[in-house]
Amino acid sequence: MSREESPAPVLAAGGLVIRPRKREGRQPGIEVLLVHRPDYDDWSFPKGKLDPDESPKQAARREVREETGYRCKVAGKVGRVEYATGNGRPKQVTYYEMTVDRGSFTPNDEVDEVRWATPKKARKLLTWQRDVDLLERWLADRRSRTDA
Repeated sequence: MSREESPAPVLAAGGLVIRPRKREGRQPGIEVLLVHRPDYDDWSFPKGKLDPDESPKQAARREVREETGYRCKVAGKVGRVEYATGNGRPKQVTYYEMTVDRGSFTPNDEVDEVRWATPKKARKLLTWQRDVDLLERWLADRRSRTDA
């Protein structure tokens, strides 16, 4: 690889896992699933690297299951986030909208806590601006679909 060539990006996938939230006396809303990773001391969406010969959609389902214990149904693609890892290597994460089919959380090596949060609370809890931006884009797209 020459100096001008950049390293191949790390390919990863994850889930924007949602569930309905019932609020008394108000319109129902949604909550999103956040994970806390103790190694990084951050709050983010569940995600991880693709295994060889694995599609982003397959990886997203596997990673959400491994990190949270939830088996999820994929509703559709949300978008892709690109950034540099701590060592400067480019990373591309493809996210999918998901809903929980079954399962329960047990703390593990990667994730010690999960939290369901309203979008307003999620904006405050999420550590990385790129995750907030992804949430905002998804919410805007969701509003435009329901307004149509």
